[in-house]
Amino acid sequence: MMKKKSISSSKASLVLFLCQMISALDVPLDSKLLEELSQPPTITQQSPKDYIVDPRENIVIQCEAKGKPPPSFSWTRNGTHFDIDKDAQVTMKPNSGTLVINIMNGGKAEAYEGVYQCTARNERGAAISNNIVIRPSRSPLWTKEKLEPNQVREGDSLVLHCRPPVGLPPPIIFWMDNAFQRLPQSERVSQGLNGDLYFSNVQPEDTREDYICYARFNHTQTIQQKQPISVKVFSTKPVTERQPILLTPTGSTSTKVELRGNVLLLECIAAGLPTPVIRWIKEGGELPANRTFFENFKKTLKIIEVSEADSGNYKCIARNILGSAHHVISVTVKAAPYWITAPRNLVLSPGEDGTLICRANGNPKPNISWLANGVPIAIAPEDPSRKVDGDTIIFSHVQERSSAVYQCNASNEYGYLLANAFVNILAEPPRILTPANKLYQVIADSPALLDCAYFGSPKPEIEWFKGVKGSILRGNEYVFHDNGTLEIPVAQKDSAGTYTCVARNELGKIQNEVQLEVKDPTMIIKQPEYKVIQRYGQVSFECIIKHDSTLLPTVIWLKDNDELPDDERFLVGKDNLTIMNVTDKDDGTYTCIVNTTLDSVSASAVLTVVAAPPTPAIIYARPNPPFDLELTGQLERSVELSWIPGDENNSPITNFVIEYEDGLHEPGVWHYQTEVPGTQTTVQLKLSPYVNYSFRVIAVNEIGRSQPSEPSEQYLTKSANPDENPSNVQGIGSEPDNLVITWESLKGFQSNGPGLQYKVSWRQKDVDDEWTSVIVANVSKYIVSGTPTFVPYEIKVQALNDLGYAPEPSEVIGHSGEDLPMVAPGNVQVHVINSTLAKVHWDPVPLKTVRGHLQGYKVYYWKVQSLSRRSRRHVEKKILTFRGNKTFGMLPGLEPYSSYKLNVRVVNGKGEGPASPDKVFKTPEGVPSSPSFLKITNPTLDSLTLEWGLPAHPNGVLTSYILKFQPINNTHELGPLVEIRIPANESSLILKNLNYSTRYKFYFNAQTSVGSGSQITEEAVTIMDEAGILRPAVGAGKAMASRQVDIATQGWFIGLMCAVALLILILLIVCFIRRNKGGKYPVKEKEDAHADPEIQPMKEDDGTFGEYSDAEDHKPLKKGSRTPSDRTVKKEDSDDSLVDYGEGVNGQFNEDGSFIGQYSGKKEKEPAEGNESSEAPSPVNAMNSFV
Repeated sequence: MMKKKSISSSKASLVLFLCQMISALDVPLDSKLLEELSQPPTITQQSPKDYIVDPRENIVIQCEAKGKPPPSFSWTRNGTHFDIDKDAQVTMKPNSGTLVINIMNGGKAEAYEGVYQCTARNERGAAISNNIVIRPSRSPLWTKEKLEPNQVREGDSLVLHCRPPVGLPPPIIFWMDNAFQRLPQSERVSQGLNGDLYFSNVQPEDTREDYICYARFNHTQTIQQKQPISVKVFSTKPVTERQPILLTPTGSTSTKVELRGNVLLLECIAAGLPTPVIRWIKEGGELPANRTFFENFKKTLKIIEVSEADSGNYKCIARNILGSAHHVISVTVKAAPYWITAPRNLVLSPGEDGTLICRANGNPKPNISWLANGVPIAIAPEDPSRKVDGDTIIFSHVQERSSAVYQCNASNEYGYLLANAFVNILAEPPRILTPANKLYQVIADSPALLDCAYFGSPKPEIEWFKGVKGSILRGNEYVFHDNGTLEIPVAQKDSAGTYTCVARNELGKIQNEVQLEVKDPTMIIKQPEYKVIQRYGQVSFECIIKHDSTLLPTVIWLKDNDELPDDERFLVGKDNLTIMNVTDKDDGTYTCIVNTTLDSVSASAVLTVVAAPPTPAIIYARPNPPFDLELTGQLERSVELSWIPGDENNSPITNFVIEYEDGLHEPGVWHYQTEVPGTQTTVQLKLSPYVNYSFRVIAVNEIGRSQPSEPSEQYLTKSANPDENPSNVQGIGSEPDNLVITWESLKGFQSNGPGLQYKVSWRQKDVDDEWTSVIVANVSKYIVSGTPTFVPYEIKVQALNDLGYAPEPSEVIGHSGEDLPMVAPGNVQVHVINSTLAKVHWDPVPLKTVRGHLQGYKVYYWKVQSLSRRSRRHVEKKILTFRGNKTFGMLPGLEPYSSYKLNVRVVNGKGEGPASPDKVFKTPEGVPSSPSFLKITNPTLDSLTLEWGLPAHPNGVLTSYILKFQPINNTHELGPLVEIRIPANESSLILKNLNYSTRYKFYFNAQTSVGSGSQITEEAVTIMDEAGILRPAVGAGKAMASRQVDIATQGWFIGLMCAVALLILILLIVCFIRRNKGGKYPVKEKEDAHADPEIQPMKEDDGTFGEYSDAEDHKPLKKGSRTPSDRTVKKEDSDDSLVDYGEGVNGQFNEDGSFIGQYSGKKEKEPAEGNESSEAPSPVNAMNSFV
């Protein structure tokens, strides 16, 4: 008997036991029927055979089963009965066999390791689950080991061993560095299947100290880390190239055993330089197509879903330019048992015969054994109707007591299969499951299938009759199916009528009637035809249909078997498709499809678009206005308007816009009414009462809009009650004792008649009052006086005219006027968080005292005085608003070490209530601002005078000042930092024992007990001795200035200077002769511009040089300042030095003995930065640098 194809999901769980059946008796999957039949248990859900659990979580061992009556459950553990009532940690879910072992409340997962099996039992048999092996997962720590650094020669191979701890399940291995970045892998460096990291040849870039192997145990979500491995690659030149050798596997051959259906992974990793390339072949065959993949840069061969045919020898070949190496892996594919024919549930009637077949295969061949109700069949209770023949059980003349659940076990050394299949003996009278009087509809000349789904045990016989008293149906014109269905291969009109199905067996008889209707077929009596159309023309395809009058057809048009373009040029009518303004892209095949609930027909035609013949230039313009407007079919609320289109002026009209004028309310003003497509010249217009209508039409094409047509005749619609009421009704009081009701008035044409007025009604909400109403003229506001302060009102405004009222309006809620709040917030508390932030709390005021919409609270706060200065100033109050019913807020931006006051007020829509009593609070000390200024004056050889001003914001009691300073040398480097603490009552300091002619940088800040404030920085320079001869003091202490003997008066110095001058003169003469040029070198100009400071007078007042005039040109030299205002010294203001003339870093001789730099005219002068030393590079200084 055929099975039904669907069943409701809500009943699906009830039919799992009958999803697969064989025998002469099949049970239809009918939910109501299944609820009434007895059934042996069937296991529907169970845990996997190898169940690894998290030792930190509760263990849930699933066992669900269905049956009728509902089965009971029991468990065995390690082959013996498991009494869950004696173990407080173990519970069984209600109406289920699922065990829950409580580990999270004291149980230990290791104590529950073992093999578990579930039995589900009812009066018709017992089903058993697989053997479920419970093992807790393990993620052991890495064993401690001492790892020696790896010293490897460049080009050699290297293997870094991972050797992860043995876990359950095995961990996933990966290599990373200290920064948790995966180490890059390539054909040269890669990870093997065992987790080791292989280097075919090492390179200098492989040197690193953080090769770290990680093991990730997914089951427990833990990662273990091996100690870092260090690799150092040393180079030897030249690097020796090497032919390939295999790092893994070793030797020339190896073996591999894999199970059928698993993934076969074979690996070859080779050493060599250059890096070898790996290739795989199968000896005597080809690698399987579509199942073969190469991974790890072709070092791993992966074959999925392996079978016995994949056994054989696999060879990997490693090759580089120096040679090759190979390895042969002999693969044997074994197989755990797998089903050929699994036993299926068997439903029999008393006295019938049947068989259970259990066939499995594997390598080696599995052993088949049978159990009955969970007991080996050899020791199970005898059943005379049962005979076991190897993999088959034969049943003969079964009786109801033969119902049982049989288990087939197929096992070999690689695993086992266990299947439950029940034998259910049923004795049931016939039942017909097809609904009574079911209606079948078919198209004439097509097959008709009439269902008669049935069930009974023994299997009922089915007979069909036509009509109430018709004879039994027989003959070639009918087909009788085993599932009870009657088929009429070619139904005709006279096949319609009532058909009766009768089912009978030895236990009873039942019948059912169904109805058959035969409909006329749908036909296209005029099909679309092939069309050739010129570009920009118009084309139409017809599709006229004929169909059965009781069927509702739908027509769909397609272009090239796809939906029509979303283009307004395509107009689909009842019987046609029209395309306006045809373009080249409209070329194609157009199909008309007609669908009904029973059949579908279609017809197609091709459209070819061709270019139009050459024509004179076309002038495109806006269309002419429509004319001859006519009103017909005048009704109270509608009228039909028609018109004649004007000339379209070579551009098709795309649409018409209809406008109207209300001559009664707004004469001379035209309003948009509607618009219609350009192919339409009539329109039905909806009208409003009491409007004097005139209409005009405007034509539109791609060029633009036409002029409006002449107005139509006027049409005055009759008056009527208003259709709508005013919108946006509101009630808001403007004074504490009134309620102002406002609304948006109706437009003129919305009045629907003369005498528009409004009925305004109100009553106090939640008070048992009657409505108070007043009728007002056409206004938009009404004021109700004498109301209580801020109480809710129900309000409605209804429109009316001389003909009556509008529909009943909806009610809105408004409030009478607000008044100022009556009380101030109480229990105001201030919590000072830090020196600039405080938090204020208050108790909310009772809502009744707010007397309006609560908008929030305002906090007024102001600074009374600074605690450090004890001086009052102008009080500037600040306001913070906190929306809603908040009872706290933050006060930011406070000044440290100050006294503040605040109060809190409640705010409603009317204004603010009274203020709470002023609350005084003080802010703690903070760090001060920077001193107001820092001046450095009176520079001498070894001292500077510092003056400063108090911080503008002390933010507390000053405890001291901190001065830090350090010297800056010629190369912008900072010297050692010196720190001095100065009492807070000081305002100046003379800093002594400084180095002469040295730039210093100063950092100055103030301190309170809280800490140091921001600092101010300055730079200054000590001056040089008037005699110009200074020697830096030697020693580790503070710098000391000392006077030295004037070397300019020493004979040796004078002799040295003369030798230098003579050398320069000789060089000038040689250069002059060699170059034979009349020009002069710019030495004189350089000397003029850089006069020796030794001969310049000093000004006593500011320590700067005075002006000096040359006797020849009387041009004043530039002033030079040791301490300019911008605290920088520019080289252009300094003297010429020995550096400039060849002994310094910038003076070099050319090959011909001439200077490069000073005498080449190309020496650049760079401005000194602000932190450079201000010492001028004079000859004296250059000499001092030699000392």
